[in-house]
Amino acid sequence: QVHLVESGGGSVQAGGALRLSCAASGLTYRRYCMGWFRQAPGKQRDWVAGIYSDGRSSYADSVKGRFTISTDNAKNLLYLEMNTLKPEDTAMYICAAGGAWAYLGGCEGEGRFNDWGQGTQVTVSS
Repeated sequence: QVHLVESGGGSVQAGGALRLSCAASGLTYRRYCMGWFRQAPGKQRDWVAGIYSDGRSSYADSVKGRFTISTDNAKNLLYLEMNTLKPEDTAMYICAAGGAWAYLGGCEGEGRFNDWGQGTQVTVSS
């Protein structure tokens, strides 16, 4: 059974930075997608960034150039480095994973994921 636990959220001022972590256990996929989503109160869950098992990554336009997704495979950790944070980045950030037999243009959208964490809150004040 896959278990994903996020950490690293908090409150920062606009322009600040945070690094989120996701500890993964129980993953048995040989090839996989891992990613980050976010959900603000009253809004739908949006894809933020994804990374394939070979290291290829992709980002939502709203975070491109500011956020970086990475993995530490030896430690089964997924990271999201967030810089130049804006108030509109305020949301619950959720880690996700899923088996993926091919890259298929990127690890984007909920359809590529079937395991989800509980989330960690990020609040950015102006």
